[in-house]
Amino acid sequence: MHIPNGFIPITQCIVYYVILIVALYFSVRWARNNLDEKRIPLLAVLAAGIFAIMSMNIPIPFGTSGHMVGGALVAIVFLAPEAAVLVFTIVLLIQALIFGDGGITVLGANVLNMAIIGGFVGLYTFKGLQGIVGKYPAAGVGAWLATVIAALACAVELAIAGTFPITIGIPSMVLYHVFIGIIEAILTVIVLAALDKFRPDLLVWNRGDA
Repeated sequence: MHIPNGFIPITQCIVYYVILIVALYFSVRWARNNLDEKRIPLLAVLAAGIFAIMSMNIPIPFGTSGHMVGGALVAIVFLAPEAAVLVFTIVLLIQALIFGDGGITVLGANVLNMAIIGGFVGLYTFKGLQGIVGKYPAAGVGAWLATVIAALACAVELAIAGTFPITIGIPSMVLYHVFIGIIEAILTVIVLAALDKFRPDLLVWNRGDA
């Protein structure tokens, strides 16, 4: 799902960077008010795990890639998509600078897809479904849907950029991530269940004021 440098014109990259800057502003404000000495290490551990799972790329035709994301997991753990924005900005920046995965010019677009879209879709799907199907099934559906919608957004952005037609991009990106999303849903539920069992104090949903 990493869009490489050169796949999106600079004029469009600027638009995505503006979105990223606004998202980072609100995310930093959130972090100042909500992160403490107990949750900062958790954010770092999640960032390391996401770095690892995103490094397992499946090549997709026409130059991009498919992989698990983790945006929904971070957003659900902290009940805040702002947490996903912080994690993915750092992870994607490191991957672009050191490993050549993604790119600097397209950083805004990649954060938009995986963190902003993925985090919001995952979290609010979870919130909408948890009272109906329970927390873990809701988290699984949220993680799956976040992965698929993020892939769809990526295909649309590349079509707008003229990189390849949307009739090719959507089947290529979305179909792969429909199946990748199933794995992501399972891993998301496993991580949340483990935290809920062994460190329930780290999950914001267990706080009385959440």
